[in-house]
Amino acid sequence: MDHLWSPWRLPYVTGVIEARQTVGCVFCQAPSEPLESSLVLHRGEHAYVILNRYPYNNGHLMVLPYRHVPALTDLTAVELHELADLTQRAEAVLTETYAPNGINVGINLGLSAGAGLREHLHVHLVPRWTGDTNFMSVVGETRVLSEELHATVARLRPLWTSR
Repeated sequence: MDHLWSPWRLPYVTGVIEARQTVGCVFCQAPSEPLESSLVLHRGEHAYVILNRYPYNNGHLMVLPYRHVPALTDLTAVELHELADLTQRAEAVLTETYAPNGINVGINLGLSAGAGLREHLHVHLVPRWTGDTNFMSVVGETRVLSEELHATVARLRPLWTSR
């Protein structure tokens, strides 16, 4: 019998939050982390792009405002424009890098809408391929990812500086 190990998901699956996430907002802290150990792909003036630490698929990233706000209506026009611009650029970067058959783009506003961290607005972009959903996600509550997160950072970060 083969085993698929993904121990990095245990804190997420069990609801245990990592110690560094218990103080303050992880999305507010992420842009100040050292670039070499960070999952941040691009830092804009009012918003930034980061890989999702618990991705649904390879390349799953998020676009966030720096400001800690829960809803689109809380953003200034300038913040909203940069959030939309970076979302558009993220689509282009993911398409160029991964050649997905599609991309899910979504914002979950509020707990009942599925927002895991509802206090800090974030836009998800999830690359999708025909047939990428399998029994592991449904039955095993496990995602099978073929690329380690820091390998994804190394693959995507250069595309942000070239645009």
